Amino acid sequence: MSDYREKYEFWKNNKFFDEETRLELAAISDEKEIEERFYKDLEFGTGGLRGILGAGSNRMNKYNIRKATTGFGLFLLEKWGDEAKARGIAIGHDCRNYSPEFAREVALTMNALGIPAYLYPTLSATPLLSFTVRHLNCVGGVEITASHNPSIYNGYKAYDETGCQLGIEDADAVIARVNAVDITKTVTMDYVTAIYSGMLKYLGSDVMEAYLSAVQEQANPTDAEAKAALKIVYTPLHGCGNYPVREVLKRQGFEHVSPVEAQCVADGSFPTVKSPNPEEKTALTMAIEQARNEGAELVLATDPDSDRIGIAVWDGEDFRLFSGNQTGAMIIDYVLTRRAESITDRTRLITTIVTSEFGPAVAASHGVKADLVLTGFKHICGKMNEYARNGKADPFMGYEESYGYLVGTYARDKDGVLAAMLIAEMAAYYKARGKNLCQVLEGLYERLGYYLDVQTSYYFQGKEGAEKINSINAGLRKVGKDLMPGITEIKDYAPGIDGLPAQDCLKYYFEDGSWIAIRPSGTEPKIKLYYCIHADDKAAAEAMLAEKKACMDAFVNA
Repeated sequence: MSDYREKYEFWKNNKFFDEETRLELAAISDEKEIEERFYKDLEFGTGGLRGILGAGSNRMNKYNIRKATTGFGLFLLEKWGDEAKARGIAIGHDCRNYSPEFAREVALTMNALGIPAYLYPTLSATPLLSFTVRHLNCVGGVEITASHNPSIYNGYKAYDETGCQLGIEDADAVIARVNAVDITKTVTMDYVTAIYSGMLKYLGSDVMEAYLSAVQEQANPTDAEAKAALKIVYTPLHGCGNYPVREVLKRQGFEHVSPVEAQCVADGSFPTVKSPNPEEKTALTMAIEQARNEGAELVLATDPDSDRIGIAVWDGEDFRLFSGNQTGAMIIDYVLTRRAESITDRTRLITTIVTSEFGPAVAASHGVKADLVLTGFKHICGKMNEYARNGKADPFMGYEESYGYLVGTYARDKDGVLAAMLIAEMAAYYKARGKNLCQVLEGLYERLGYYLDVQTSYYFQGKEGAEKINSINAGLRKVGKDLMPGITEIKDYAPGIDGLPAQDCLKYYFEDGSWIAIRPSGTEPKIKLYYCIHADDKAAAEAMLAEKKACMDAFVNA
């Protein structure tokens, strides 16, 4: 069915869909709304599903969950055969609206295909799910989450047997199978049958304990008095981090961790924030205000599925928010400083083509090389898997500019719980030496020059928005170096270059040593721009940024 109206009538009148769904659709009087819900099917992309909640072929609902799971399950059966039926799949979910229900739909759909499901009965962070796949030796995993998206969204992340989000080859194979599934032919196992047959098993606290132990193995010996004295305010932004983050900090000896109580309540509507994204300053407003009132030195904020973290640091006068690039560079410097004796020519940092040069420069100052991969943590962890197979290098850390970090190899996704522990430990370590993290950051700039890294986004909603994004990219490829003065090289990653798979990303290099990257978001209706400016000082960097940003704004908004 290609016509959106035909699809709408099919969903509205076919009794395969439950009465609630059909009534929701019948109540829509806005033709534009009908078109938005049905002009396409919600696509299973390289990262799984992500979309707006609601009835319709282009919305997140139990029917699209079943369709996606059927395709994923068929792929697992083809890849693993009877082993898939023996090893099963791990399933977790965050705090979002309908996340628990969707997670159960995944489990019962897998069960109907003969694949056992290990399901978390309560909130489970994305890094916990990644760890669980590895810990239980499953053939795959699913986490129901839309990460840091606004409350109207939910999503579905699919993982391979290593606990890594599906690589390009596997994702393409799953996408083909999902697209071939007739949504009205999907089936689920009866819940009672699934429980009593043992096909559906709920996970207990033992796996969480194993995960917390693995996280703590990445800790470094640090002055106990400094840790006990450090005052921290923490917010899980209504999400999964509340227990694991606070528990790890407690076990590591941080005695003054003050939670933002209103944001410790798991709530998929995120009532206290406009968006539960720790990249955005407004998400930390309540935590920073509480920290001012309590005289705290550090603010930590994890996103709803606790794979990302944002921080703010007291600089002696006020709280200063750190970017993902700044936090990443500091973790690199701290970990390599503390583990200097273990550094060899095999030690590697893994980061992405849109992440700042700051982190690799810090790593290089310690004699450690950096590998660049495509945007997305699955590519970072895919590189970790590659090294695990061929033994050619030892990755100590992977990170990306969008506030995601992983130190160690116990999981294959970014981990806000681990990052919270290391950032708090880092603050205590330098506190014992008379410094705060702002002073440490300035010290890195003195050593390596000033890095100004800014990420901006332009939102374009719906069908017209998708067309606008495509036209921007097409226009950029057409205008080439005439986009603005000073461009010395353009890298177009769309055909696949530098030994990397294809990705719709353009990167402009300038004679002053700066670069700009632009790419469509893989999870939201927006196009993202990344600016990496390197200069002698902040003032010079800001002037260079303003000039380049004005050119890009004019082009995108034309």
